[in-house]
Amino acid sequence: MPRKTWHIAEENKILQKKIAEECGITSITAQILINRGITEPAQANDFLKSDISSLHDPFIMKDMKKAVERIKKAISKGEKVMIYGDYDADGISAAALLKRVLLDIGCNAISYIPHRVEEGYGLNKEAVKIAHNRDISLLITVDCGISGKKEVDYLNKLGITTIITDHHKVVEESFPDSAYAVINPIQKDCPYPFKYLSGVAVAYKLAEAVTDGCGYDIEKHLDLVALGTIQDMVPQLGENRILTRHGLDKINESKNKGIQALIDVAGLRGKTISGRQIGYVLGPRINAVGRVSSADLALRLLVTDDDKEATHLAAVLDAENKNRQKIENIILMEALTKVENEINFKDDKVIVLESDDWHPGVIGIVASRIAEKFCRPTVMISFNRNEGKGSGRSIKNFHLFEALNECRDFLSGFGGHANACGIKISRKNLDDFRFKFNDVASKMLEAGDFMPRLNIDMQIPLKSLKQDVIEELEDMSPYGPGNPKPVLLSKGLKIKSRPTFMRREGVKMWVTDGNITCEAVGFGLSDMMDDIMESATIDIAYTPSVNRWKDVDTLQLEIVDLKANLI
Repeated sequence: MPRKTWHIAEENKILQKKIAEECGITSITAQILINRGITEPAQANDFLKSDISSLHDPFIMKDMKKAVERIKKAISKGEKVMIYGDYDADGISAAALLKRVLLDIGCNAISYIPHRVEEGYGLNKEAVKIAHNRDISLLITVDCGISGKKEVDYLNKLGITTIITDHHKVVEESFPDSAYAVINPIQKDCPYPFKYLSGVAVAYKLAEAVTDGCGYDIEKHLDLVALGTIQDMVPQLGENRILTRHGLDKINESKNKGIQALIDVAGLRGKTISGRQIGYVLGPRINAVGRVSSADLALRLLVTDDDKEATHLAAVLDAENKNRQKIENIILMEALTKVENEINFKDDKVIVLESDDWHPGVIGIVASRIAEKFCRPTVMISFNRNEGKGSGRSIKNFHLFEALNECRDFLSGFGGHANACGIKISRKNLDDFRFKFNDVASKMLEAGDFMPRLNIDMQIPLKSLKQDVIEELEDMSPYGPGNPKPVLLSKGLKIKSRPTFMRREGVKMWVTDGNITCEAVGFGLSDMMDDIMESATIDIAYTPSVNRWKDVDTLQLEIVDLKANLI
C-alpha cells in the first residue's frame, strides 16, 4: 500500500493544448503549470522566463519614499544608524544585505541581532536601551518589528527614529503606528502588488530604492536574497521566484567571501548550488548559530571581506550545526515518547508538548518533524520555571497564526505565519491553551486533513519522459511552497533488477515500461521491500531528474511513493 493518499490532479486538455502551443512547451509541463494556478499563456511565459526586469518598482510600497529620504538625511548628517534584525536565516541575510549596502554608500551603520534565548524575537526594551547608549538616532528593523508598538513608542521617547521593514502578518493592536515609516507589503493600504515577499526581499527593496539612480549594482546582493528567501519557506512564485532564481545564479558566481567559505566547509565546492543545497545544507548552518548560540556570528560571516575571518566563522557555524543536530535528535526522541504516552489521536486534533529541559532554539525544527509525521498541528514549549517559549508548525488547511489568535487570551505573546509561529505562555495557562487550541482545530479541520496526502500532477506513461520534458521541468525550479517539485505517476512498471538497500533506508532499482528503462531511487522505503520483491508490477509516484555522472546524463526517478501490485 502507498504511504499516503494519492490525489491526481484533473487534466484540462483544452487549456493544456493552448498553453503548450502558445508557449512552445510540452503538454506535461503545461498541465503542471495549470496545477500551480497558471492558466494563461502570458502567465506561463512570465513564470518560465522569470525576467528580473519585471520586478515591481520599490517606490510603489507604502512609506518607501519617506524611508529613503530619512536614510539619505542620516547619511548626509553622519548619523549613527542601527540595523536591527532577526536571528533566523531570513533576518540575518536581510541585516547583512542592508548593512553592506548602507556601508557602501557612506552610511555610519552598525547591526544588532537579538539573542534567541536571552532576548527572544523582535524588538525588546533592553536592546532599545543599548541603541540609546550607542547614540543611535535612526533604527531600521529587518524581518521584524511589525508587532513592536510598545518598543517603537519607547524608541520615540528616547529620540530615536524608527523605520520598520517586515513581512509578517499585521495585528492592529500591536502595530507600530508611531514609527516614522513602515515598509511591509501586507500592511493596510499598501498598494504593492506582490504580498508574499520574504524579510530579506523587503530589505532588498529598501536597498534598491535607497541606491536608485546612483549607479550602484544592487543585483550583486541577490545571493543574500536567495539564501534568506529559500530558508524562510515563502511561496516560490511571483517576485520571490524571480529574486531566488537570479539569486542562485549570483551564488554560483558569488564574490561574497562568507558564502564561499560556507560552500567550502559544507563540501559543495565545484558543485552547482541549487535551492535544495541552500535549504538543506547552507541554510541550516546559518540558522544553527541563531538556535544554539549567537546569530551575530552568521551575520559577521555574511558581511566580512576577510578570507581568514570567513574561513574561521564558517568552521564555527559548521560545528554549531553539528551541535544543533545532536540536541535535535535528543529532543525528537523525547517528543516521540511524549506523543506515545500523552496524545490520544481519537480526541486530540493538535499536539502540544512541553518540557523544562528542551532547548528553545531547537524545538521549532522538532515540531516540524512531529507535525509531518503525525499530520497534526504541533506546538512544542520549553519552560524556564513558570514562563515558556514555544514553536508551532502547521499542516495543510490550518492557518496557525489565525488559530493562535483565537487562543490569545491564554498567551503572553505570539507571532508568525500560516505555517509557523512562536508563542510565549505562562505555565498556569498551559491546560487552558491546550484545550482552546484543540477546540479551534476541531472547528477548522476535517477528518481528511489528518491523512497524509500526496498531490500528483499527472499520470503519464514512462515513455513520455523525453529530454525536452526533463529540461522544461528543470526550468520550473527553484521549487518551494506554491511551486513544489512536480510529482508524476507511472503505472504498471516492471522491476528489471533486484532492489538494493542504500543508507537512510533507501532503495535503488531499475524499472521499465518496455520502452524505457531507468533507475529509480527512494528513501524511507525499506519497510516496503518485501512487497516490492513480491510484486508483478509497481506504480511509482516520482519526480524525474537527470543523474549526471562522469559527463554522462541518465534519466532517474526520485521515488516519492509507490504501490506494489502483488502477484
